[in-house]
Amino acid sequence: MNYDLFEKDPHILLHWLDALQHQIHRENKKWWEDLEGQPIERNKGEMIALMHSELSECLEGVRKSLPDTHLPQYSMELVELADTIIRIFDYAEGHKLGSLGPVVLNKIIYNRQRADHQREARALATGKKF
Repeated sequence: MNYDLFEKDPHILLHWLDALQHQIHRENKKWWEDLEGQPIERNKGEMIALMHSELSECLEGVRKSLPDTHLPQYSMELVELADTIIRIFDYAEGHKLGSLGPVVLNKIIYNRQRADHQREARALATGKKF
């Protein structure tokens, strides 16, 4: 597909990402409250560690080619990536960091122009291999 959503219709992508971020946080509201339903302050370091744990589980799925235990129709790798995205969006919304959509869009556009991401630079002895 040659259609570039980032250039042609970024507002669609931005709207969708913003809606997803809000919805994920609503789904996870129970983790931002104590057992009596009172709001709690979530520890940023702990939440980042949980993102790491999802990626570690993803790696385990890759190493062993495992299906997911809860959604066996999908690979563990794919489900743990989804869990990571869920945690990232919940973190950003819950800590009121702002919408990830514009940042993701601008980062992708920026990365397109980065010299160290071009084939020529990567082919150099000192170039990025991955």
